[in-house]
Amino acid sequence: MKKTLSFALAVVMLFSLTACGSSKKSFERSEYTLFDTVTVIKGYSDSRENFLGETDAVIAELTRLHRLFDIYNEYGGVANLCTVNSRAGEWVEVDAEIIEFLKWGREVADLTGGKVDITLGAVLKIWHEARENEVLPDEIALTKAKKHTGFDKLEIDEENRRVRLTDAAASIDAGALAKGWAVERAAEKAPSGTLINVGGNIRAVGAKPGGEAWKLGIQDPDGGVLTAVAVTDSSVVTSGDYQRYFEVGGVRYCHIIDPETLYPAAKWRGVSVVCASSALADALSTALFLMDRESGEALARECGAEALWIDADGAVYNTDGFEKTE
Repeated sequence: MKKTLSFALAVVMLFSLTACGSSKKSFERSEYTLFDTVTVIKGYSDSRENFLGETDAVIAELTRLHRLFDIYNEYGGVANLCTVNSRAGEWVEVDAEIIEFLKWGREVADLTGGKVDITLGAVLKIWHEARENEVLPDEIALTKAKKHTGFDKLEIDEENRRVRLTDAAASIDAGALAKGWAVERAAEKAPSGTLINVGGNIRAVGAKPGGEAWKLGIQDPDGGVLTAVAVTDSSVVTSGDYQRYFEVGGVRYCHIIDPETLYPAAKWRGVSVVCASSALADALSTALFLMDRESGEALARECGAEALWIDADGAVYNTDGFEKTE
C-alpha cells in the first residue's frame, strides 16, 4: 500500500470570520502546483480583491522558488537544480539564490552531523522509484549510490555565479529544505497578519489583527489533532511517517531516509518543530526525526527551537519550552 499526503501536518485550528478588535474579514487562497503539494495562504483584509492583491507577491515568490528548486522539470530561461543535475560534470551558471541555497544546504549538513544532506540525490532517487513501485530497493544499488553523494562532489564558484557536480552520477535533492526556504522567503513579501502553509510548512507573519496569536494543531499520526500551539511571527513544521510511505510485508517505509543506514527512519511517528525561521524549522524537523531524543533536544536547544516527538507507541515528549494550548 502506498500513501502520499503532503498536506495537513499542522492545521489551522481556529480561524474566525473577523479578528478581535478589527472589522477586517478573513480570506484564503489556495494553489496546487507548487512544491508538489497544496499551498494555502490565509489573512485578513477589507475585501477579497484587496486580499488577493496583498498576497500576489507571496504567490509570485513561491512560484519563482519552486521553479529554481525543481529537480524534475526545467523552465525556459531558468537554470535550476534540474539543470544542475542533468548537466552533472559541467559548470552551470545559476541564479544567485541557488548558490545561497546550496551554501545553506552545506551549513545544515554540518549542523546536523550529516543527517540532512541535499547531496543524497542518488540514494533518494532509488527510494523514489521503490516507493512508486511499492518494492524494496536493491541494497547493493543503494551502497553504490552512496558513493555518489557528499559535498566534496559539489563545487560552488560564487565569483562567477556557477556550480558544478564533479561526479556525473551525483545529484542534488532539495526536498528536505526547499519548502522551508521558500516559505521564509515568501514571508518577507507578506503583510503582517498572514499565515502561509505550504504542505504543512507553516509560517505566521505577525499576529492576527488585534494581536491575537495563530492557533495551530499538531496532527495525531493516527488521525485527528493531538495538541495545539499558539504562535506569532514564527514557524511550525512537522515531519512524519504518515505522509508519504509505502508498505511491504506489513512494514511501513516512510520517505525520510537516514544517510547512515540508507533506509527510512523508524524512530518516531512524528516530530514537530517551532522556531522563528521556516527554513531552520524545516531542516530541524527532518534532522530530529532521524535522531534519538537526547541528541535532538541538544540540537533544538542549540538552535533556539522547541520540539515535540511522538514515538511508535503514541507516547509524546517535548522540550520544556514547547507550549501546548487547548
